[in-house]
Amino acid sequence: MPKVLCMTGIVISLLVAILFALDLILGFTGPVWAAPFRSASVLMDVLFLLCAGGLGYLSWSTLKEQD
Repeated sequence: MPKVLCMTGIVISLLVAILFALDLILGFTGPVWAAPFRSASVLMDVLFLLCAGGLGYLSWSTLKEQD
């Protein structure tokens, strides 16, 4: 069961990272209507990307520790 939770954390971090990276990129380069959150705050996008990276790292290191 703990391995499943680690994999779930990795998948969730990837989804959050993709969502906020798209918002950040499309807010600057593409049409604003195509951005998921309409590029509401660049700071929010960057912080969520950092948090997704932290969650992904913690999940990955915990998964490697279990082997």
